Amino acid sequence: MSEPGDTRPRDLLKTILGPAGPEITCEQCFEQLDVYVEHELDGRNAEAAVPGMGAHLEGCPACKEDHESLLALLRSGR
Repeated sequence: MSEPGDTRPRDLLKTILGPAGPEITCEQCFEQLDVYVEHELDGRNAEAAVPGMGAHLEGCPACKEDHESLLALLRSGR
């Protein structure tokens, strides 16, 4: 039984059901990750540039790690 404030059941359900909106595939993520990150770094709407990327990154640990690595690399070069 869960305790009040325990988010584990909600997180588990969210993982099982997946995102509410559109989601791209890992291949599409790989192809468009640089565009998404450039938009983030420039303060533009990255999700509008690559719809479904945010949902994919929330649900895919491997792509999320690639995103964080690319973001950190490009931030260090600015």
